[in-house]
Amino acid sequence: MVQENKTEAAPHIGKSSSNTIGLATLFTLTILSAVAPFSIDLYLPAFPAMTEDLHTTATGVQLSLTTFLIGAGVGQVVFGPLSDRTGPLIPLYIGLVLFLVASIVTVFASNVEILVAARLAQGLGGASGMVIGRAMVLDKEKGAAAAKALSIMMVIGGIAPVVAPLVGSLLVDLIGWRGLLAIVAGIGVVGIASTVFFIRETLPKSQRSHSAQTSTSKPIKALASRGYIGNVVAFAFAMAILMSYISASPFVYQNMIGLDAVGYGFAFAVNAIGITVLTGISARLTGRVTTFALTLIGLSTSFIAIVVISILTFSSAPASWLMVPLFCAIAPLGLVLGNATALALSAVPQTDTGTGSAMLGLIQFLLAGIVAGLVGIAGEDTTVPLALTMVAAVLIALSGLALGRTEKHATVVESTEPVGETSKATAK
Repeated sequence: MVQENKTEAAPHIGKSSSNTIGLATLFTLTILSAVAPFSIDLYLPAFPAMTEDLHTTATGVQLSLTTFLIGAGVGQVVFGPLSDRTGPLIPLYIGLVLFLVASIVTVFASNVEILVAARLAQGLGGASGMVIGRAMVLDKEKGAAAAKALSIMMVIGGIAPVVAPLVGSLLVDLIGWRGLLAIVAGIGVVGIASTVFFIRETLPKSQRSHSAQTSTSKPIKALASRGYIGNVVAFAFAMAILMSYISASPFVYQNMIGLDAVGYGFAFAVNAIGITVLTGISARLTGRVTTFALTLIGLSTSFIAIVVISILTFSSAPASWLMVPLFCAIAPLGLVLGNATALALSAVPQTDTGTGSAMLGLIQFLLAGIVAGLVGIAGEDTTVPLALTMVAAVLIALSGLALGRTEKHATVVESTEPVGETSKATAK
């Protein structure tokens, strides 16, 4: 039996706030979480022009992307724990202001050194919206409701990586790379304004202080629980599957399959739409199907498709045959990412959701950098590294999900009771 007074591993699951998160707040948090991916993808089509204008090399311009990813990863572990101590609003404003100032510097950068430094600061500031947004959702929503809210964020946030490269390619000739970076700065302005109007403290200071004083758990102990570690592994390596595909997709579709730039854009968009649609379906099913089951279905489907990709790769089949299994490997991740996030963050005390969200984000960005290098290690005319990377990632993700399932609170977080009512945390 799981008694209500035995919630040391996840004391915030037993009760929920009296008010659920509003649509305006959720939409604002979604915008903030999409700031970083939009900042990454929007200016990619401008790399050649930037190389010429800044009198640098392709490696120099690429470094501006690398430093942004580093900043976004480090920013997770800066702003997450800070929000646990002070509440989310102060670190959120600090991060957004830092992002806006750095964005303005990137627009007027006179050389690649200034650009790279500004992008590092931009990543640091942009991380605040991602890490704090997830934590704020967990402050207000619990169990199935949290999974649904995070899935909705994934739906809207997932549009950014689809729209950004297309918008960038259409606008780069009209407004140049500085214009594209000015759009990123404009997103920062929208983020700050939306926060002012729609974001309020999700956990009252008195409740946060009381929870911190009465909690018997420590952040390190909470993050060492099997429920948290297992589901973070499931999320991070599911994201690694997605990032390995994104990194390899240009040469798979263009060099190997033979699509032109427009064809590649459409193929990329189809897969991105697939994962977005499945994320929406996940949000609709949450409450009727457990978060664990949805995550397992998504990873299992992706696993079957990845096996097919591997068979086609090592049998030297025509590269065009990869298009369908690639879709079937990527789209089901829409059932995984939001649900695995909810499972992981619901496994830590409410006073430590910022820290839990920070570590989840840090691992996500570290893996993104690793797999981006792995999939291209054998050149641009083979999918062997991609297949091997995806196989390893999906097996580790499934293992993590199994590990997280053994935690007692995993049963509780799958409760489908309405948010706003006190949980009956007794499992017969």
